[in-house]
Amino acid sequence: MKIWQKNIEVNQGIEAFTVGKDRELDLQLAASDVLGSLAHVEMLATIDLLSSEDLRAVKAGLKQIYKEIEEGKFKIEDSVEDVHSQVEWLLTQRIGEAGKKIHSGRSRNDQVLVDLKLYFRSCIEELVNNANGLFKTLINLSNAHADQLLPGYTHLQIAMPSSFGLWFGAYAESLTDDMELMLAAYKVCNKNPLGSAAGYGSSFPLNRTMTTQLLGFDKLNYNVVYAQMGRGKTERILAQAMSALAATLAKMAMDVCLFINQNFGFISFPDELTTGSSIMPHKKNPDVFELIRSRCNKIQALPNEIAMMTTNLPSGYHRDLQLLKENLFPSITSLNECLTMTDFMLQHISIKNDILADKKYDYLFSVDVVNDLALKGTPFREAYKIVGETIEKGTFTPSKDIKHTHEGSIGNLCNAEITKMMEATIAQFPFEKVNKAIAELVK
Repeated sequence: MKIWQKNIEVNQGIEAFTVGKDRELDLQLAASDVLGSLAHVEMLATIDLLSSEDLRAVKAGLKQIYKEIEEGKFKIEDSVEDVHSQVEWLLTQRIGEAGKKIHSGRSRNDQVLVDLKLYFRSCIEELVNNANGLFKTLINLSNAHADQLLPGYTHLQIAMPSSFGLWFGAYAESLTDDMELMLAAYKVCNKNPLGSAAGYGSSFPLNRTMTTQLLGFDKLNYNVVYAQMGRGKTERILAQAMSALAATLAKMAMDVCLFINQNFGFISFPDELTTGSSIMPHKKNPDVFELIRSRCNKIQALPNEIAMMTTNLPSGYHRDLQLLKENLFPSITSLNECLTMTDFMLQHISIKNDILADKKYDYLFSVDVVNDLALKGTPFREAYKIVGETIEKGTFTPSKDIKHTHEGSIGNLCNAEITKMMEATIAQFPFEKVNKAIAELVK
């Protein structure tokens, strides 16, 4: 059953090709589809397109379907094209003619648009919560290991002293910027396209402001043509925010893979969190972080994939847009898994003490020795030359008394300030308002 079908049977090969993976992927949109319909029918009743009796029956039927979705009992039949068709067909089977009225003033185009926006909002909330959980773990680790020194590298050559406090804190602060981008993506998702119909509005006197409020959206996508143009653009903006977050995780995963290597030996994990080799009994491989690195590198390609799928499409709806789900939906799941797994692994990390006692790290302190001379009055370039000559002669003696005190350095991590930045960004997500609106809609 297809909500657009007339009296002609579609070729089965064409049907299989055009439906693609929609039945499988649309299951993730099922709850959002019912929510959009609940708001839409409330509005239809106010403009006399649904009687109060029909409204009661429709709302009761939709809420029952929503409950079945929440309980995992909802499925899309093989004979049904997509989630929109399944919900409408199921509703009509259960309550009769009133179920056929819910599509008034609506197209499948704006129906899927509002479904996606509702779904993306919930996905972003999960991503933000998981990222915030990882942030807190990183800040706690940074504070706990603030005084444990670590070699700093440039060009993968030993450079200057660092610390585990700096290392963990760096990735915590990176997450704060990632959340700024995610907030921007949320703001784009939190605009209501419902009522744009096929992209040119409706001759029905729709109250789009009402559905905006019922669904907890911040505002409308006002222009109905632009509302349709938002399909693809919304996905690309979300993918860009996801890509930034994935880049943070991928870089940290690479650091972990280096630091756990025996030639570094800076960190370790319990044996049960690493994997072995089929022929080398000594191996403890960081497979989890290698997979996080690869998954997140794949996610970083997502904005470009979406851009290539939507480039040069004129305004209006095109079936190309259906395929965006195949790229984006699994990536959202994968990124959430990477966030939770990174958090879990870091909660079990062990840090090696006194790493810099090894003589091979003496040159890490060369800049500090130069700076000491400069503080005593020697011009910096002259001090640089003096220390350089001792290194060449093999007579360099490090001073391992760390005196880094400026903001964001080893002795002044500024984790409280970084935490305030994160909290300020998280506070701007209107999750509470949105969830309250949704709860009211389905109660």
